[in-house]
This record gives sequence, structure tokens and C-alpha cells, in this order.
Amino acid sequence: MRLTGKIAVVTGAGVGVGKGIEEELGKEGADLAVADINREWGERTAAELRKSGRRAIFVQADVSNRPDIERMVATCVRELGGLDILVNNVGILRATPFIDLTDETWDLVMNTNLKSAFMGSQAAARYWIANKRQGRIINISSTDEQLPYPFIVAYCSSKAGMNMLTKTTALALAEHGINVNSIAPGLVESEMTRKQMGDPAYMAVLPARVALARMGRPSEIGRAAVFFASSDSDYVTGTTLLVDGGHVITPAWQVITKFREHLRAAGQPK
Repeated sequence: MRLTGKIAVVTGAGVGVGKGIEEELGKEGADLAVADINREWGERTAAELRKSGRRAIFVQADVSNRPDIERMVATCVRELGGLDILVNNVGILRATPFIDLTDETWDLVMNTNLKSAFMGSQAAARYWIANKRQGRIINISSTDEQLPYPFIVAYCSSKAGMNMLTKTTALALAEHGINVNSIAPGLVESEMTRKQMGDPAYMAVLPARVALARMGRPSEIGRAAVFFASSDSDYVTGTTLLVDGGHVITPAWQVITKFREHLRAAGQPK
């Protein structure tokens, strides 16, 4: 197993992609801290990981808050014996027309998605540097760091910021033996996409939006995280890996054509 003896903390790990990452890291031998603001989700996931044979703890944390971030790292070190891998996964999306986007919503999305990754990376790096340890930071971004959507301006902006945060911190921390990389998932089965998965019109055009014609699974993001967490990626830093089934490269005209076909089949005007 590639991560035996390693200790990882994943934020927003109670459900969805974060849970999938925890499970895959655990399969490779890592001991795990499940960080989530939702106690029910986090404790359940930690219990499931323990049943699978891993050491796992739950840390309740609002990672948009620096004291919670610092407590998360300290708890991981105290209860698991250290920290080797930080996965900045937590993220929220608020769909709002740009003209109606409030300061409060902008700040909520930015603080949760981007500022939390900055603070988490800083807290972990300070621990590693002080203890002369190497470490791995894995940021979970999104294909929306490249694809602009006018109804999720704050979300797209936060993920574009995540891309540059990955590059700049990789440069800043390289001299300390800390690798920083990012994963940009596409459309993945998760709490965030639950509504879309139940929408027949959305699912009808999915094959036209994604080259591989399906949504991704949390475990597939988790396996990419294992690569960045392990020695397999020793010579990789400052990069973003698309795990999107070909979503970014899929031409927009295919989506329009498929949507028109769906409308015709439903007997609606195109």
C-alpha cells in the first residue's frame, strides 16, 4: 500500500467527493482525520473508515474560520501522531444572477472555497516547516476554474483562485519539500449535483456535455488524490489534473444539438 504510515486530513469529508477521497486514501494505508462542519456526516464517515480497518477520527470544523483550521491541524497531530497530507476539499455553490449577487453570498463562497484552502495550507505548512517534515497539499478545484458560467460567478471565481493558489504556494513551499497540486473534477455524483441528477432534461444532455457520457464517481477523484499523496508524484508540483471525463474538451455545439433533440422527443418547441 502506497500510503502506509501516512496521516491525512480531508476537509468537507463527511459526504460526496471528500468521503470518496478519504476512502481511497484509507485503502492505501493512510490514517485519517475527517473534517466537516456537519457532525452527523463526519462521525458516520469516520466510523465507516474505522470499520474498514483504518485509524480515523472526526474533527468538527468550520474551515472558513482560522481558529477551527488551527484546531483541526492540532487535533490531527495530537490524536493521530502527525500530519503528512492535507486535502482542501470543502466547497459550496450558490447559483445567483450576477446582478443580484450580494456581498454576503460572495464572501460566503470565497471564504468557504478559497480562503479555507489558503488558511489550511498555511497551518499545515507551518507545522511541517517547524518540525522539518515534508508534506503534500492537494486542492480540490473544479472544471469551473476554466469554464465561466454567469449564474455562479462567485463559485467560478473561487475555483479560478484555487488554480493560482496552487501554483503560488507550490513555488513558495518547494524549498521545504512540500508538494502542492490540484484536482479539477468535472460533473461528479455528490450532494452538490443531487438536484441535477434528478432532472431528466439535465441527464438527457449529459452525454453531450461529457466525452465519456457519464458523471464521475467520488472514488475516481479519490484515486487521483492518492497519486498526488504518494511517492508516485514526487516530481510533480504546482499542477492541476483534470478528472472530468472530457468535459472541458467537449464542444458546446454538441450540448445544444442534444438539448434540441430532447425537446423534440418531449414534444416541446425547440
